Amino acid sequence: MSKIYFVRHGESEWNVLDRICGATDIPLTAKGHEMAIETGEKILELGLKADYILSSPLLRASETARHISEITGIPMKIEERLKEQNFGHWEGTSPRKNPEFEKDKTNFISSYGSGESMLRLAQRIYNLLDDCRKDSDHTYILVAHNGIARVIKSYFEDMSNEEYAAFGVPNCSVLTFEFK
Repeated sequence: MSKIYFVRHGESEWNVLDRICGATDIPLTAKGHEMAIETGEKILELGLKADYILSSPLLRASETARHISEITGIPMKIEERLKEQNFGHWEGTSPRKNPEFEKDKTNFISSYGSGESMLRLAQRIYNLLDDCRKDSDHTYILVAHNGIARVIKSYFEDMSNEEYAAFGVPNCSVLTFEFK
């Protein structure tokens, strides 16, 4: 049974400002860099073995992945499909837990004006996970975003729309998923 690991990026500038951050390319804070370094050390301590780190191209994720790669020695590659969902007219708004946004996230067909629907996001992430499953000779660490974590969890477990929309993981969390 093969597995994948998922790491959410370190703290970003918009996390601190409580802004909705999807496809907007926002950097890590100094604390975010520290968190990424600590995560790399944690991966070593836990003895997690992986052949490659696949990272979202967005700076907050790719910088997190770079730190992890430097500490663990696991080679890193950019994977475009791991880019966070574009939340259209919600990008950059605050607070992140806006009730209207939370409700909008349960409408999987909506592209938030100029953004990307949950269905399209799920398609590209499910395709990536199918590729990882087929490549059973390798184990991957995926470094990406909260929205990507949500889709990955839905690939491995049934969730209601409300559970899906509400699911989130803290910055630099390490999750393990097993293919069956």
